[in-house]
Amino acid sequence: MDISRIRTLRGPNLWSRHTAIEAVVACDEHERSLASLPGFEARLRALFPGMGALRRRPEEASLAHVVETATLALQTQAGCPVTFSRCSATPEAGVYQVVIEYSEEKVGRQAIEAAEALIRAALAEEGAPAFDSEATIRALRELDEDIRLGPSTGSIVNAAVARGIPFRRLTSGSLVQFGWGAKQRRIWAAEVDSTSAVSESIAQDKDLCKTLLRAAGVPVPLGRPVDSIEDAIEAAEEIGWPVVCKPQDGNQGKGVTVNITDAAGLALAYKAAEEIGKPMVEKFLPGSDFRMLVVGSKLIAAARRDPPQVSGDGVHTVRQLVDQVNADPRRGDGHATSLTKIRFDDIAVARLAMQGLTPDSVPEKGRRVVLRNNANLSTGGSATDVTDDVHPDVAARAVAAARMVGLDICGVDVVCESVLRPLEEQHGGIVEVNAAPGLRMHLSPSYGKGRAVGEAIINHLYAPGDDGRIPVVAVTGTNGKTTTSRLIAHMFSASGLRVGMTNTDGVHVNGRQIDSGDCSGPKSARNVLMNPQVDAAVFETARGGILREGLGFDRCQVAVVTNIGAGDHLGLNFIDTVEGLAAVKRVIVQNVAPTGYAVLNATDPHCVAMAPTCPGGIIYFAQDRHHPVLATHRAQGQRCVYVEGEQIVVAEGNWREFVALRDIPLTRHGTIGFQIDNAMAAVAAAWGTGLSWDAIRSGLASFVNDADNAPGRFNVMDYRGATLIADYGHNPDAMRALVQAVTAMPAKRRSVVISGAGDRRDEDIREQTQILGAAFDEVILYQDACQRGRADGEVVALLRQGLEGAARTRHIQEITGEFIAIDAALARLEPGDLCLVLVDQVEEALAHLAKRVAEPVV
Repeated sequence: MDISRIRTLRGPNLWSRHTAIEAVVACDEHERSLASLPGFEARLRALFPGMGALRRRPEEASLAHVVETATLALQTQAGCPVTFSRCSATPEAGVYQVVIEYSEEKVGRQAIEAAEALIRAALAEEGAPAFDSEATIRALRELDEDIRLGPSTGSIVNAAVARGIPFRRLTSGSLVQFGWGAKQRRIWAAEVDSTSAVSESIAQDKDLCKTLLRAAGVPVPLGRPVDSIEDAIEAAEEIGWPVVCKPQDGNQGKGVTVNITDAAGLALAYKAAEEIGKPMVEKFLPGSDFRMLVVGSKLIAAARRDPPQVSGDGVHTVRQLVDQVNADPRRGDGHATSLTKIRFDDIAVARLAMQGLTPDSVPEKGRRVVLRNNANLSTGGSATDVTDDVHPDVAARAVAAARMVGLDICGVDVVCESVLRPLEEQHGGIVEVNAAPGLRMHLSPSYGKGRAVGEAIINHLYAPGDDGRIPVVAVTGTNGKTTTSRLIAHMFSASGLRVGMTNTDGVHVNGRQIDSGDCSGPKSARNVLMNPQVDAAVFETARGGILREGLGFDRCQVAVVTNIGAGDHLGLNFIDTVEGLAAVKRVIVQNVAPTGYAVLNATDPHCVAMAPTCPGGIIYFAQDRHHPVLATHRAQGQRCVYVEGEQIVVAEGNWREFVALRDIPLTRHGTIGFQIDNAMAAVAAAWGTGLSWDAIRSGLASFVNDADNAPGRFNVMDYRGATLIADYGHNPDAMRALVQAVTAMPAKRRSVVISGAGDRRDEDIREQTQILGAAFDEVILYQDACQRGRADGEVVALLRQGLEGAARTRHIQEITGEFIAIDAALARLEPGDLCLVLVDQVEEALAHLAKRVAEPVV
């Protein structure tokens, strides 16, 4: 068995809407049936009892199916919320594609490695290490806890998902983006992007914070920063014992000592605080420690925090009692769980000594043993929800404190006897204000009910009904993708929107190119959606990116499939049929928003077959208004785009809108059929996003199909009285469309310059020149610099084979080098001729043509 080409599908993909690991697994003949491996399954289950049942009978299950089942089971046993997996045979005998959902990419990859190790151990291969399922699952669980979002950030993300707001984790930590483009917001744990650094600094400086709160009429304890132990004792005597000593800029209760009653205790507390930051001394307020969570201008949750403690039973030592408490599955070592384990360190030992105890003491039954001075959850403390008990005046003081400091999300620490009465009545006060407060105590308190704090934060970031999304149009198909994408983006721009566009030519944002090359994959799409200067996005979505990584977005408002035809790039990545290619391109249709539309070519059966998979509506387009698919759809009152006479008609029910073809320069007054199709697809997409008809008409009328606006897409130039056309067509369907277009253009003699991409099938390369041979008098074949796995001369030989018996071609010339071939064709042109140049290096070839066209006639 060999596992290769492990891919991470980070978005909706060919297999599912889940994030998934995809691997190619090759099995020898005897590994394609477990029935051929005596005793294997028994050894397998002995090594991993929790694997679960295989989905196939032993005689039908291969080792690839075991990889699938084991990888999924290992993740579920480690606590990952995954359910989807699939194992599919490829056209190659013994080769399978195995797809397993993951919740954390690193965990998924480690799980598939562990599954391989399990299988090799069960096969008893020589040198294969022993497999310890418990240790493996434990390692996966620890990795998952280490890298997954913590409870605080996770609760906000879950709330966003529930509202349909997209999110993207920007780092391995807690920095998360919600929404897209200009509607994006970012959080870092429970801190939002609108929180200023000034406000955060004020909250960090506890003395400055108290000064501001006191100015706002918020009760705070007396106290000040101190420079030495002697100064600390002097401050304590000024304000009166007992006191609290803490670092001026600390957090999570680090270095805090409370209820200090004498100078000796203060000296120890001073040293502990000094290790964290500059110490300060405050008046100790009697009562309990409460945390108030303020979001915006509302108190959302409140909890009483109790220090880590155990209750004696007269039998067990303090250390044993702590171990019993830490055995609670809700307690972990960090912030990934709802509670933290109680630490047995020097601070805990010192706190025990103050109570006359040691770790090995056996406290009497019912005795409360406190392990720490402060009540932070990060030190092992517990929390009790008191949200419903908070007096309105106490809530008002908490909100006033947050507003005074300037924090959108704020944790306000209150010390008082009870939250049932105003602070002033019981000499309570606010002791700290915290930016980026932890939410664990409110989400999963030790006692009482959890509060929907994640929802409150999301509702603060986004108004009701706002899902943080910008209009996204995904465009795919065999031909016409780039032109259609550019035209849609142009119409968005005409409406005043800042547009992000990706295609095979690069990435463009607000009219400026920010990346070059083939950018039709998911990475480029994600980059555009991360750009805050984008109001709408148009993505050319190629098959390669979908297969390699899935989509770069979770759903789109409009999906456009221009055509499938006879397909292209067949024979790559196990996609050997047009039906398989259609299944890949169908992914964008399957991920249309319920309120969105799929724009489909009514004349293409493969496009029509996609319609039932679309969660939203369907807009069909076809030049023939009487085409059965389009006519039926129109009769049902659904959206359609077609041609009638000299205009494009947009119809829904009894409503009509008309656009004259003469007002669409792209179509050259309606003479270029494939450009009419592209225009109709773009109009339908713009309609589906809700663009105004004024913007649509303006965009159609001002879109010029030249080398600057749509490079390599039927760019027409004049060369010394001859017509020169540059196009990037590179498959048989494109050749047919181009022949139809140039046939409608007058010419004395027609010539074509063509090469072929080596990653196509032999028959696809030959068919291109078979089509051209019936329409062109002269054909110049050239070999470009990149043969894509082919030997020198192999592609040109296939192209020449396609010209055998050509009905029209009388002159054939073979040349090495694209630019040399272009120059040779130009040298043969006379006024009134027409030359079609099928460019390979689009930008370079167009620049070369522009230079030649601009040369003066000698």
